[in-house]
Amino acid sequence: MIYGYAKVSTAGQDLEAQKQQLEAAGCEEIYNEKFTGTTKDRPQFKAVLNALEAGDKLIVTKLDRFARSAEDAIHIIKELHTKGVSVHILNMGLVDNTPTGKLMLTILAGFAEFERDMIVERLSEGKAIAKQNADYKEGRPAKYTKQQLDHAMKLLTSNSFKQVEALTGISMSTLKRESRKRKVAGEALQVPNLKTIDEA
Repeated sequence: MIYGYAKVSTAGQDLEAQKQQLEAAGCEEIYNEKFTGTTKDRPQFKAVLNALEAGDKLIVTKLDRFARSAEDAIHIIKELHTKGVSVHILNMGLVDNTPTGKLMLTILAGFAEFERDMIVERLSEGKAIAKQNADYKEGRPAKYTKQQLDHAMKLLTSNSFKQVEALTGISMSTLKRESRKRKVAGEALQVPNLKTIDEA
């Protein structure tokens, strides 16, 4: 059985051109769907993977219709090879469990490594540019301002951690962590009768 899979990333794109290519390539049944790049759940893709059996072939027009990345494609193709299924990417060639197919996987592995290197490079460049900003701070930005935490610590003089969590929306774990940090730094001395974690 020869199955086809067609996909577009936005509702406005047309699937017809892909379907025609897949039909011309001999597909007997075509699964298709429209989904955004941020959506990981592809029900039709899962359906065609479940339908495939030993001896079947899956055809897609391009690699990016098949997987989100070259690394993702390698993982899926290897699983299909284990089931005895071959994959044909029309603009690349047949990827089956033969020396030629294994060569295709090696090429895909090279693409996957290239993708990872490019991501690391872009992140490094972005970080270097950000560091030029005088306001740049390493690490994840603080979720709460110092004023918000100061207010929460003052509320702890007459309320429990659970009550302050309800009043401020700041999680109990954050409140306890901040309380502990201030005690270690000696700041807790400025707030009389501050409750300790053990008293919460």
